[in-house]
Amino acid sequence: MTTDTTSSGTYAASQEPGWDESRAVAEASRETEWKRPSFAKALYLGDFQWGLIYPPPVPPAEAIAEGEEFLRKVEELARTLDGARIESEDRIPDEYLRALAELGVFGMKIPKEYGGLGLTLAYYGRALMVLGSVHPSVGALLSAHQSIGVPEPVKMFGTDAQKHEYLPRCAAGAVTAFLLTEPDVGSDPARLTTTAQLAEDGKSYVLDGSKLWTTNGVIAELVVIMANVLPHDAAGDIPAGKGGITAFVVEMDSPGITVENRNQFMGLRGLENGVTRFDTVRVPAEQRVGREGQGLKIALTTLNTGRLSIPALCAGGAKWSLKIAREWSGVRVQWGRPIGQHEAVGKKIAFIAATAFALEAVFELSAALADAGMKDVRIEAALAKLWASEMAYKVADELLQIRGGRGYETAASLRARGERGVPAEQLVRDLRINRIFEGSTEIMQLLIAREAVDAHLAAAGSLARADASLSEKAKAAREASGFYARWLPGLFAGPGMDPRAFREFGPLGKHLRYVERASRRLARHTFAGMGRWQAGLEHRQAFLGRVVDIGAELFAMSAACSWAEHLRTTGAPGGSNGRDLADAFCEQSRLRVEALFDALWVNTDPGDHGITKRVLAGDFAWLEAGVLDASEGTGPWIAERTAGPTDKPDVRRRVRS
Repeated sequence: MTTDTTSSGTYAASQEPGWDESRAVAEASRETEWKRPSFAKALYLGDFQWGLIYPPPVPPAEAIAEGEEFLRKVEELARTLDGARIESEDRIPDEYLRALAELGVFGMKIPKEYGGLGLTLAYYGRALMVLGSVHPSVGALLSAHQSIGVPEPVKMFGTDAQKHEYLPRCAAGAVTAFLLTEPDVGSDPARLTTTAQLAEDGKSYVLDGSKLWTTNGVIAELVVIMANVLPHDAAGDIPAGKGGITAFVVEMDSPGITVENRNQFMGLRGLENGVTRFDTVRVPAEQRVGREGQGLKIALTTLNTGRLSIPALCAGGAKWSLKIAREWSGVRVQWGRPIGQHEAVGKKIAFIAATAFALEAVFELSAALADAGMKDVRIEAALAKLWASEMAYKVADELLQIRGGRGYETAASLRARGERGVPAEQLVRDLRINRIFEGSTEIMQLLIAREAVDAHLAAAGSLARADASLSEKAKAAREASGFYARWLPGLFAGPGMDPRAFREFGPLGKHLRYVERASRRLARHTFAGMGRWQAGLEHRQAFLGRVVDIGAELFAMSAACSWAEHLRTTGAPGGSNGRDLADAFCEQSRLRVEALFDALWVNTDPGDHGITKRVLAGDFAWLEAGVLDASEGTGPWIAERTAGPTDKPDVRRRVRS
């Protein structure tokens, strides 16, 4: 897709991509091979492969020793940082950034040979928990830098020269950012309008465009940017190519780059997030990462494990919520007893405790699997991000409710009138973004659903194509019959029906049997949906969302059981009663699973669809009368980018000399 300059002087796509084109771009970027086993993928196919996640992999003793020593230093530094200052000043002070850099925090995931610490994902996530508990913006800064910023794509896809050039700088504290989103481009990369034109000598590309929500972009030294390389003839050492979305490492001091705005949000005060504009920015060809057209695949592959930073931060928020809920509910007395002893509040405390345990288990198990490198964790990481972001937000909301009016009051206000400054309302605001960051809940559901039904689509072939002819469908039906003849019989019986199965896990055995049965049940429902809607299944997003959510709960239950047993058998803290929390969580989760199963077929989806169409058509505009819209007249829904140099000042802030 190319860009042109319209008569109004704004940049626009030369041709608005339709469903088919957008879908083709997304499909082309998928990693389609499964070379290693995946617990979550098997779970959606009705195959409960418990042995893939229990016992959890354990890192080498040396890695544990290094990780523990680093965590000790991180906690020591974290106690000197003032989260209230970050919140009030709306920025992370430069001296904090320098202290983090001196400790090596910016190189936690960077290999030692490039000046980093080479920590495991598990210890990286645990460090994020500690630093995120100072202020979530610190966790977001480090996550954006190391999980999706320059270090990870360069480490995975960069040349040796790029690794030696950029990784030591990143480890030393050069803040980085990842630039994909545009004012009119979110999860639909086919709409990307930022372009890269190969220069005639083949030695550089010229970038033009604008990127939105560039986390860390306001203070970044380096960024990795996704731009649409235009088709070109051979030039220099670069052969002719059809272009496509491509990744580049760009120096933020390059002429033509302007940070036009530092954005502000309902939460994450201190987040250095902005709008970054590129006007004829010349980028040397050797700063291209990977091949032309490989950019989106690089981005998605980076996110496979990069998403695990969010579950870590969510688990940290839930652990803090549990601490506050426990302490507050013991000192606040109403109707003659501490509020924690009233069942209405007690239920919330039980939910927070059980869910906090499961959140930590989901992160720890996913990170352990990723660190071991023996399993394909792309679905596990996506599920962890999806489930953790939703559940942590519910935990924070319940904490706010337990705190009552004090939960709604800011920590600064509480301190000003002499009470403990508990930032419960801030946690709700800060955690809310995780349901949007790195793939919104709705997009994550579709992404996971695509992988979950991949085996069905491969087996069905032309049956799943809306444009297939009758003869093609007939041939596909014959070919699919072989797959289903082997697969379907296994969905009606399994170890979950044997009361003796998983007995060695004590009270958790019944939950493992339930997960095994529910996994087969989920696969049968997915098959029924495939048979009912065939090619139209991909448009049944509510159905697919519930399928994914059931699998997410089953994955969380499995992780909680695996982690509880790991704690028990290794004698780790929590080993004596972790089973109790896992048992409570599984009981709560089973109720959510059953409600989701019921809603697969008994729901209001058809009626809701009809109402939605009528709302969009304006049938109910009368209902909007009687209020004022303060946003009217303040600007367009989506800002257009005007051609030529910007007239806005550069608000970029340099934190290193």
